Amino acid sequence: MKPLRSMMTEILQHEDINFVLTNCLPRRTVTRFIGWLSRIEHPLVRDISIGTWRLFSDLDLGEAREEKYRSLHACFVRRLKDGARPIDDDPALLVSPCDAVVGASGQVADGMALQIKGSAYALGDLFGDDAAAGAYRDGSYVTLRLTSSMYHHFHAPHDGRVEQVTYIPGDAWNVNPPALRRVARLYCRNERALIRMRLAHTAHAVTLVPVAAILVAGIRLAFLGADFDIRHGGARTLSADVPLRKGEEMGWFEHGSTIIVFAPAGFALHESVRDGATIRVGQPLMRLPDA
Repeated sequence: MKPLRSMMTEILQHEDINFVLTNCLPRRTVTRFIGWLSRIEHPLVRDISIGTWRLFSDLDLGEAREEKYRSLHACFVRRLKDGARPIDDDPALLVSPCDAVVGASGQVADGMALQIKGSAYALGDLFGDDAAAGAYRDGSYVTLRLTSSMYHHFHAPHDGRVEQVTYIPGDAWNVNPPALRRVARLYCRNERALIRMRLAHTAHAVTLVPVAAILVAGIRLAFLGADFDIRHGGARTLSADVPLRKGEEMGWFEHGSTIIVFAPAGFALHESVRDGATIRVGQPLMRLPDA
C-alpha cells in the first residue's frame, strides 16, 4: 500500500482536482481562517499544523535560524542562518530577490507579458497605471513563484533606493500553474504591491511586483517599518526614499506566492534563468545594460 504522503501528492498533482481544491472554495474566507489558525501558539495546534504542511510539501527546515517555532505562522516566516544565501556582489548583475521557481520570463512585447505559455496580460492592467507600465513597454521581466515550503522573505536585487510603493487590493487566487492556465489575467486580479527601486550609480529603475495568493496572502514591507501594514488605508501610492543594499531584506510573504521583476529596455536575462529552474536569493537574474 502506498504511503499517505505519496497518495496525497498524486491527488494534488491532478490539475483539475488541484484547481478545485485551491480555488473553488471561498478564497477570502479560507485565507482569513488560515491566517487566524496559523497564529495559534498552542503546542498541539502548532504540531498538527506543521505536520500537515510537511505531509503536503517538501518542507526542509535545515537552513532555518530557529529550531523551534511558537506557531505555524512563525515557521512560515522563518529566517535563515547567516550566510545561507550568498549575494553575488557584481554591480553589473541584478540578483534574484527571493527563492523561487522561475516561471514565464523574457521581453515585454508591446506592453504585454506572459502569465504562462498561451496566456498574456497587459502591464497597464497589472500596474493599474499605463504611464507607470510604459517604462517597461519593451523591457525584460522574470516571474518568480515561491512555493509554500520555500523561504518567504525577499531582498533588494541591487544597491539602490525605493522611490515609490503602490498597493492594489484584490482577490486571492492560487498562483500555481493549474490556476495560471485557467484564470486569465490572474496576476492583475490578485492583491499586489508595486515597488519601484532606483538602482545606485545608474539611471535605471526596476519594479518588483509581489503578488499575494490564497491562504495567509499577506505582503509585509520591512523597509516601511516593522509594524506597517500596507492593507490599512486601501489602494494608494506612497512616495518613499529608502536606501537598500544589495541583498538587504525588503519584506516577506506570509505564505508562498509570486514576485514579478520588471526592468527597462537593455537589461538581459542571465543565461541561468529558464522556465522551471529553481533560483535562490542573491543568484544572478539579469545583466544591466551598462555591462
